[in-house]
Amino acid sequence: MAKCEICGKGIVFGKQYSHSHIRTNRKWKPNVQKVRILVDGQPQKTYVCTRCLRSGKVQRAI
Repeated sequence: MAKCEICGKGIVFGKQYSHSHIRTNRKWKPNVQKVRILVDGQPQKTYVCTRCLRSGKVQRAI
């Protein structure tokens, strides 16, 4: 679910290091919003990251 349908940004996996240097798995999720955008002139609900919304890659349907 946490995937932008415009740019394809998704979950990134990595390691979290504690103060004693114990490594545990963690993941970073993108800030994805479910918004109504115009797709081929028709409004459609899709998941879009906030970076695409701010940069103007999509046009929101009103």
